[in-house]
This record gives sequence, structure tokens and C-alpha cells, in this order.
Amino acid sequence: MSKADELIGAALEALAREDEAAFDSAAAFLADRDDADRVLVEVVTRAVSGLWRNGWQPADVVRITVRRLSDWHGRAAADLIAWEMRAYAPATVDERWRDQLAELEASVWWTGGYLAARQARDGGGRLVTVSGVLELLGLLTGLPQLESLSPPPGAARRTVPARSHTVSEKTLARVRALLAKAESTTYGAEAETFTSAAQSLMAKYSIDAAMLDAQPGGGEGPAAIRVGIDAPYEQTKAVLLAVIAEANGCRVIWSQELGFATVLGFWADLSWVEMLFTSLLVQAQTALVNTGTRKHGTGRSRNKTFRQSFLSAFASRIGERLAEATAATVSQESASRGTDLVPVLAAREQQVEHAVERMFPNLVSRAVRTAWDREGWAAGHTAADQASLRTRDR
Repeated sequence: MSKADELIGAALEALAREDEAAFDSAAAFLADRDDADRVLVEVVTRAVSGLWRNGWQPADVVRITVRRLSDWHGRAAADLIAWEMRAYAPATVDERWRDQLAELEASVWWTGGYLAARQARDGGGRLVTVSGVLELLGLLTGLPQLESLSPPPGAARRTVPARSHTVSEKTLARVRALLAKAESTTYGAEAETFTSAAQSLMAKYSIDAAMLDAQPGGGEGPAAIRVGIDAPYEQTKAVLLAVIAEANGCRVIWSQELGFATVLGFWADLSWVEMLFTSLLVQAQTALVNTGTRKHGTGRSRNKTFRQSFLSAFASRIGERLAEATAATVSQESASRGTDLVPVLAAREQQVEHAVERMFPNLVSRAVRTAWDREGWAAGHTAADQASLRTRDR
């Protein structure tokens, strides 16, 4: 073991003990060494590789880093993830990983040593940079094992034979473009036109996918994604995600301490759950801001209980509206197709339930308890009635 390795180990031990003086001393000695850049990056790279084997994905790592440390540490994590990913042939990296890397803008943008390049970009001191990467390393080495959602990089990707009547990328691109126009326009009539067109395309896609997968040898089983849930009011946001998922034949497992929820379902539904959650969360937050502040008769603020009640009521009413919309659409589609879709969709949801049991065999459910405010509940219920569900009127 080199001296640099010993200093890194000492710094990690100091972090675990929350001994700031010992950590600062180890970091200072490490920063003075010529081999610090090479050795520290190598150690972080090995830690990242270990996370892939433990079920983590790039977006998960950056999310937890920003949540527990800072935006700077998140940028450093994205950089070093990009560095680690150079070791894999593109054909052995799952497409979802590549999408995450693109969204994170993770790239090897530097030449030479990373610490020197990071220091030059930030305009900070070398000790600050070394200390920051050591803090990142301390976090990465202490993360728990997660459920595996996809093959880790380096594993051969499983290919699925193309089916002629699945929706083409061209059609999906049209849907995304329609939704983008609906979100950008300030005219309600235009938004209605765009979202209705997108809904028509995607509703057909979802039903077609369910019918296709029901055929012998058709389709893959349920999959899973992770959706970040940020403070404040994480619990009520998790409830909103859960009711959206349930109305779309998916299930949600919330990992509160890690800041995300795992959503299980079929690919035809998962992307829509995430999209609809984002859209409705924005609408809820906008409506919440417009309600202004609330105070008790004594003048003391009651914003927290008001907002929690608002979001709880919003989620409850949205769940009811989505369930009603789903039931109506299934009835209409069954009539138009001359086929009862209820058994097909029920079997599909049963597959999702089995996937939950396999992935989370020790799952424990807990009751949701939030502070309650009568006015906040009424306002949230009203906002949910006014919220647009046009992103996915099933």
C-alpha cells in the first residue's frame, strides 16, 4: 500500500468518526503529494464500479451526492462516473444508463490530472479540491446495496426482437413534441389541442402494448425505474406519485432516506407515470404558491401544516380523478374493440405485484401521517379538481 493510499484510508476513517481535525490533516498531507491525483481518482473509480454491482445507477449516485453533500460534489461525481464508464464497450452498456449519462452531462472534459483540472475550473485551492473528492469517496463507500433494475455496465445487453406493430420512435418523437408545445404555449385552446393529440397517440400505444404482451410469446415482463422525491413535503409527494402509479397499473416503493421511489410496471406505463408526476407536481406547487401565506390568530405562521394538508388533499383527489378516467377509458376501449380489457389489464397488474414481491421480499408498509389543516385540505382538493390531466387521459 502506498503512502497516498494510507492517507486516503486515514481520511475515510476520520470522516466515519466525524473527526474534522484528523480529516483535515490527512487531506493536507495527501494534497502535498505528487501522486495524489492518480491514486485518489483510482480509488474513487473502484468505488463507483462497486456501486454498479450493488444496484446503483448514474442518476442515483449523483442524486444522493447532491442530497447529502452539495452541488459541487454532484458535479465531481458525474465527472468521475464518466471517467469510470470509459472502461466499457458501448454494446455492454444499457440504453437507460446512456440516457442518464446524457442527462447528467457526464463527460471526460479534462486532460491530464483530474484534481488539477477541477481546481482550475473552480478557481479554488488544491486542498479544497482534494478534501471535496475525499468527502465524495466517503459517501460512495458507505452507500447501501440496492435492488438491481438493469444489467450493470460490462454485461451483454439482452436484445428484444423488434415487433412490427409497436410504436415507432417517430411516433414517440411526435408525442414528445406535442407535449413540449402544450407546456410552452400560453393559450389554453392550443394546449388543449396539443395535449389531446398526444393523449390520443399514447393512449392507443398503452392499450396496444397491453394487448400485444397478452399474446403468447409477446412482450417482456415488468421493469422498474427510480424517481427522485425532493424536500420539502417528501411524504405527500410520494403519495402523489403512488396514486398516479396505481391508476396506471404501476406500484411505488418509497425509499425515504435515499430520496427516491422505485416505480414498477410495464414500459408503456412507466414513462407516463414519471411524466405525469412531474407535470402534476409543478401544477400543485404553482397553485400552492398562489394561495399565499397562512397565519394563526396569534400571528404565528401555519404555512407548514397548511401546505402539507394542501398537498395531501391534492394527491387524494388526483387519485380519484385518475381512477375515474382509467375506468371510463377501459370501458370505452373495450366497447370499441369488442374485447373485454378488464381481464387483460388485471393479469398485467398481477404481474407487477409479483415483480414487487420478487424485488422487495421484505417490504414493510407504514401508515402515512401528516399534519392537518382544514383550509389547506379544501384548497388542495379544489386545486386537484382544476389540475390538467391531459398528459395522460387514459
